[in-house]
Amino acid sequence: MNDWPDEGGYGRGPANPRPEGPRRMSHVRRPQVPQQPPRRDQEGYDQGYDQGFTQARGTGYDSGYNTGQVYGGPQGGGRGTVPPQHDPRGPGGPAPDWRKRLKVGSIVLVVALLAWGIGTYAWASSRMRNEVDLSKVIERPSEGDCTTYLIVGSDSREGMSAEEKKKLHTGSAEGKRTDSMMILAACSSGNTMVSLPRDSWVTIPSFVGSTSGKKYEARRGGSKLNAAYAMDGPELLVRTVEFNTGLRIDHYAEIGFAGFANIVDALGGVELTIDKAFKDKKSGADFQAGTQTLDGEQALAFVRTRYAFAESDLARTKNQQKFLSALANQAATPGTILNPFALYPTLGAGLDTLIVDKDMSLYDLGKMFFAMKGISGGDGKSMNMPIAGSAPQNSLRWDMPKVKQLVEQIRNDEKVTVESNH
Repeated sequence: MNDWPDEGGYGRGPANPRPEGPRRMSHVRRPQVPQQPPRRDQEGYDQGYDQGFTQARGTGYDSGYNTGQVYGGPQGGGRGTVPPQHDPRGPGGPAPDWRKRLKVGSIVLVVALLAWGIGTYAWASSRMRNEVDLSKVIERPSEGDCTTYLIVGSDSREGMSAEEKKKLHTGSAEGKRTDSMMILAACSSGNTMVSLPRDSWVTIPSFVGSTSGKKYEARRGGSKLNAAYAMDGPELLVRTVEFNTGLRIDHYAEIGFAGFANIVDALGGVELTIDKAFKDKKSGADFQAGTQTLDGEQALAFVRTRYAFAESDLARTKNQQKFLSALANQAATPGTILNPFALYPTLGAGLDTLIVDKDMSLYDLGKMFFAMKGISGGDGKSMNMPIAGSAPQNSLRWDMPKVKQLVEQIRNDEKVTVESNH
């Protein structure tokens, strides 16, 4: 039934292990197409095809396909172009350079802080009241190795309303007198604050009037220290302190009642530990023992109280030192200096009523506050001027040998070892 020869099962012809190869059929011809130069995209396609085909022959078809060379064409080509993969850097450019951005941001921040600092310094400097001319002080001692400040609290009611005077228990006396005086010596060996009782019995030397320019002779027999300020203001007070101590005063700073209370309120109060409860109707003081935060009214009452203590003037000077150190310790902190909402009200409250010498800059004022802060932190010493006993008019006589030793130690920037008697 089967007419085909049984020779391998692959069609006619002899049986072979492999099928026949293609035979050329002479009677079948492809139409001739005129040759044209290849297009740019076609050229890429042919190259990719030929290269992929060659590789397929040697290493297998998959290797050419996986490398993308079989269908690899020029970018933007049509058929055979590998689709673009998702770029995690986002469309339109390289990934952001965060280091560069951080560097630029840091520079901008530094420039902004610098501009703010310069602007604040210029603003505060313009508000300082440089009214005291120390060049009018005659026969001055030689300069020492420490920077010295004469800090004065006056009873000036300047700018206060009748209601404020009543609230702060200041009275309504005209003019102004020294309510407290102290020398602050800022030294590398340690800072020292020395209170000068206003009832100190001293010699008021010859002087040239700060306003009249007229020369006045020394007052014989002695006077209380606060009389010098009453006679011719800050210049004569500096002259009197220098004459009786032999210590040159480099800078002068004075603040009145209103300015003092306003600074305390601008800081949000000052924390203070009161050792013993006391009252004083004249100053309005009414304090319990213990740690508490004093507002402006309470702070002023605290530093002015004298009649509640047996040693009225000496006890008051100790309270004044204690409070000023606490005030400086709170004012000269990063929380106040770097916070505009705390710094500007504090500066505004103090600079309007703070009177300083003509050579004192805002930088000098800052050094004064930091020196006071150092004393409260234990880096220094606070004391009263050494007292030898009583003098006429219920005044206090200085212990001059100790005073001279104290002054020499400050002038030579030596550690102060002198002790006060009270």
